[in-house]
Amino acid sequence: MDPQWENSQPIYRQLRDRVVAMILEGVLKEGDPLPSVRNVAADFRLNPLTVLKGYQQLVDEQLVEKRRGLGMFVSSGARKALMKDERQRFLEDEWPKIYATIQRLGLTQDELQRAAAAAPAVPWPAANVASPPANTSPGEDDDGSH
Repeated sequence: MDPQWENSQPIYRQLRDRVVAMILEGVLKEGDPLPSVRNVAADFRLNPLTVLKGYQQLVDEQLVEKRRGLGMFVSSGARKALMKDERQRFLEDEWPKIYATIQRLGLTQDELQRAAAAAPAVPWPAANVASPPANTSPGEDDDGSH
């Protein structure tokens, strides 16, 4: 995970989004442990409660499950559910803007196909996602601070 945080949204939300990206890209697979709260907090110099809040959002969304004494693990069906949600979000939120830009610039189908063929073969943004560290059990409560 990239240690840089943006000021545009809370860190716990950015952390949640990074874990979602790791699941979508296959870096984290169903049944895989999430990096421990303590390890993520130490690695990125965050308050453990901030990390726990981001992880709790994943639990609330049923993308991650808590296993008492073992930690948190990617839920069965998480990637499929995320793909469905992300595709719908893309088609509703992003595609209209992209399509409008294509129309405004007068790009042709041939130009778009040539640009797609020249695009990097590595799926975005897998090139800059690190493997998660080993898991240990969390145990802190969350107050949302960081």
